[in-house]
Amino acid sequence: MPKKTAAGPVPSWDDAEITRWTDRYFLKTKETIRRFGDKTVTYAVFMHHPVIFTPKLMVDWLTAVAARRGVEFEIECHYREGERVGGGEPLMHITGSFYHLVDLETLYLQKLGASCVAAMNARDMCSVLPAVAFIAMDARHCAGTEMAELMAYAAAVGSEAARKTTGAKGFIGNANDATAHYFGLEKGLGTMPHALIGYAGSTRRAAEMYVDTFPDQDLIALVDFYGREITDSLAVCRRFPEMAAEGRVGLRLDTHGGSYVEGLDRQASLAVLRRHAPPALATGDGGESEGEYLSGPGVSAAAIFHLREKLDQAGFKRVKIVASSGFGVNKCRVMAAAGAPIDVIGTGSYLPESWHDTYATADIVACGGEPVVKAGREFLLKKE
Repeated sequence: MPKKTAAGPVPSWDDAEITRWTDRYFLKTKETIRRFGDKTVTYAVFMHHPVIFTPKLMVDWLTAVAARRGVEFEIECHYREGERVGGGEPLMHITGSFYHLVDLETLYLQKLGASCVAAMNARDMCSVLPAVAFIAMDARHCAGTEMAELMAYAAAVGSEAARKTTGAKGFIGNANDATAHYFGLEKGLGTMPHALIGYAGSTRRAAEMYVDTFPDQDLIALVDFYGREITDSLAVCRRFPEMAAEGRVGLRLDTHGGSYVEGLDRQASLAVLRRHAPPALATGDGGESEGEYLSGPGVSAAAIFHLREKLDQAGFKRVKIVASSGFGVNKCRVMAAAGAPIDVIGTGSYLPESWHDTYATADIVACGGEPVVKAGREFLLKKE
């Protein structure tokens, strides 16, 4: 099994910060070890649910802390980065000084669990829609910059796992510069928020301002600010016909779930589905969420087909459709089944969803060279 030994960037955490943020009972245990003597221990790290293994940020941090303290930890990873791990399977074993490991558990587990779950979420989305490119737009939904880094790293690892198994395009980038390197980029992706359209006074004018400011970049225009998704989409395309013909214009549909896209209601949405979706889905009456994803308000399959129809009829067949708003794996599955003509998906809150699954756990399985484990956790013992 591979061992992670190379140190990553030196973290900002010094011992004082580690003391401030670690659980108090670990600190009390450290004082007890100081009084009665150190031993070499081995921890097994695991999760209760299946995940994609994302060890880098945790291992880099542990290795850097060990270097600062002048000690070494043996970190034995039992899976490669990006591999699927079953629930309860040991992800890794960590061996070293009990005194120097005991106060690190709170923090190193924080750097593992959430990213493993988010990587699984990313892999599942990309695998369901392998021909669609994804952009990670989760930073605004994260609880601070450390979580934002965990989510970006996870999206990149999960995306790569999907590429290996399904040939998926996967995540092509994310929304900020700080974590763009995980996707092989120098800067984040994105063009305009809704606020720019309100500032400009019209969707077309916002697009003009953007192109004037960034003339060498492709344009992705938000088209739902005024609830005139079709009208404003065509206005942008007609304003920049050469860019549209070159495939350098994209239209981002982000209509909220309380409104239908311009020109649609429930019946009109069903009519669109009957023209384009497989017969089994054309009624739009699957389960509650499936029905909404197919023909309900917001960014439904019907809405995406509708926009594609109007663009093609106007001669803008190379203009891309970027879909966002509530895209998790279930919505992606519905879009895949319907064959919705999506070029790019922007997903935000889904990557860090399902927090009850994100808890990584570390248990001691050897102390002083002898096997020892909490009752019921014998499955964590190292196999010879």
